[in-house]
Amino acid sequence: MNGDAIYGFSRSKVEKAMTRTVIDAEGLILGRMASIVAKRLLNGEHIDLVNAEKVVVSGKRMMTINAEKEFLEIGGRGRGPVHWRQPHRIVKRTIRGMLPYRKDRGRKAFKRLLVHIGVPDEFEAVEKETLPDIHSSTLGNRYITVGKMAESIGWKKMGEK
Repeated sequence: MNGDAIYGFSRSKVEKAMTRTVIDAEGLILGRMASIVAKRLLNGEHIDLVNAEKVVVSGKRMMTINAEKEFLEIGGRGRGPVHWRQPHRIVKRTIRGMLPYRKDRGRKAFKRLLVHIGVPDEFEAVEKETLPDIHSSTLGNRYITVGKMAESIGWKKMGEK
């Protein structure tokens, strides 16, 4: 029997959202957040990250953007590696790097992660968890959000041409 079905009835999206941990990633430092989320995924939690475009990368703005642009030049068409420009995929790829994704345990943990740009309607009413220990307020003034970095390397927001 499917774990999502109870007595033949499937659960609604809101009920599924209640059984998952929803983390508001606004203002969190990317690497520190990724390591904590990866550990929790390996422990069996189902996690939804919202506001992925507001995650912070520490360091000088132009240095971070130039490093990302340099990374995009590696590889080639059809040869890989795949370089994502969307903020939610950059965050998801960072978390994947902290998981043993080539092993069965890591692959299953990675499938338990969903990353969203903004806050989807189904998570509006759900209480969101935050991680205050790794907030960008502990940094000085040298950081850039993943959304701004993604825009500078070629990401176009939905609705823009």
